[in-house]
Amino acid sequence: MFTKWFSLSALLLFVAIGNSHSADAAARKPNFIFILADDLGWSDLGCYGHAQLKTPNIDRLAREGTLFTQFYVNASVCSPSRCAFFTGQYPARHKIHGHYAEHISNAQRGMNNWLDPSVPNVAALLKNSGYATAHFGKWHLGNGEGAPDPTRYGFDETRTVNSNGSTWDEPDLTFRAKSSGAIVDETIRFITAQKDKPFYVNAWMLIPHATLNPTEEQMKPYEYLQPGGKSLPFKSAAQIFYSSVTDMDKQIGRLLKALDDLGLAENTVVLFSSDNGPEDIHISNAGHSGVGSAGPFRGRKRSLYEGGIRVPGIIHWPGKVPAGKIDDTSIVSGVDWLPSVAKLAGVNIPGGHKLDGEDLSDVFLGHSRPRATPLFWEWRFRIFGEPFHQSPMLAVREGDWKLLLNPDRSRVELYEIKKDLTQLNNVAAKHPDVVAHLSEKILAWQKELPPGPTDPGVGQVSSPWPREPKSGATVSEKKRSGNIK
Repeated sequence: MFTKWFSLSALLLFVAIGNSHSADAAARKPNFIFILADDLGWSDLGCYGHAQLKTPNIDRLAREGTLFTQFYVNASVCSPSRCAFFTGQYPARHKIHGHYAEHISNAQRGMNNWLDPSVPNVAALLKNSGYATAHFGKWHLGNGEGAPDPTRYGFDETRTVNSNGSTWDEPDLTFRAKSSGAIVDETIRFITAQKDKPFYVNAWMLIPHATLNPTEEQMKPYEYLQPGGKSLPFKSAAQIFYSSVTDMDKQIGRLLKALDDLGLAENTVVLFSSDNGPEDIHISNAGHSGVGSAGPFRGRKRSLYEGGIRVPGIIHWPGKVPAGKIDDTSIVSGVDWLPSVAKLAGVNIPGGHKLDGEDLSDVFLGHSRPRATPLFWEWRFRIFGEPFHQSPMLAVREGDWKLLLNPDRSRVELYEIKKDLTQLNNVAAKHPDVVAHLSEKILAWQKELPPGPTDPGVGQVSSPWPREPKSGATVSEKKRSGNIK
């Protein structure tokens, strides 16, 4: 009798403990890991249709989570794009128009030298709500004399590059090839130490930003792309670029395994994205590797055409985020990250912090829907590379319409994006009502931004043209002057 009673009691105790653990797991706030690639194009992953690049671990994130085909960043280069993810606000509001460089260069472009640490950001909000917070990898929100250490922004731990904080003591020439592994090492160490409390981690990669210098071992899977085979010592741009991305994917696989081994996967939201579109091979530091793919889209890094601002976006949360879903409906943006995380974590956003993004937590959890607000972009500088990618200065996306224009209306381009992915068919003349509606919105938004200098010829198409030996005038110039028909 005692044995039966003891066995029944043990069983009830086991069930009670199990139910208690389940209740604790359900009540615990979710963890967050934000993996941000650097200069990765929309189509630079197997799950986004790349025919050669091997990315099985990021493909796994998509297979077990939701892939967005309309995921946008809020700038076409790194520093402003990162500011938008971090603050939920358009970066131009903070005078972050381009990448942070030397202070003289920043001043010449009408920029400050760092993001103000007092601006509410996702890490500080979560830290104040009991989260352990960390940032590992690229920072690029301010460095040089006087710039705040990244820990000033609400992180318990940081190890970064492009910052004034703690870093790795190795030259970039050799470190970049090891950087993905080093960033993942720090992330695994941190989440292991913090596994019993909620955590938020930025794992912001250096790859595939140039200058890439992969090891011979990393390049082996792509030996078949070596020009002339093994008989010649040259490496192709594709071999260099693909091997760097594949190594980043390999290291992300280690992180996913650590989440599984620690029993944290089912309570951890993982976002994977990129800070902007692929770099142009005409830029000197990418001259040997700039073959990233924007897929069907016109534009590359710096451009406001789709290829410069439309990037991979994958959300993973087993049991909460639909598995294997491809969301072609929802338009998601970097400024949506902070309000969505705050909602999922049950954190209040300060009343004085005016958000440009939307809470899309319901979209992350499977409810596809249109956005409630339009998206705006501004680019104040010249765009390098092929004229085909040189966009106007301003852009707005609302519903299926995207309008690009210069403030003086020297260029006005309207595209119905879902029907014209490559932005080849300018239908502005056919839809003057849409042009008027969107022009009013984008120009009103621009007036809210801090004034500043723009490059000469910004928003114009610039391309070489043959000149006559005697006059020095191009054929197009003579046509405009009436000297030629």
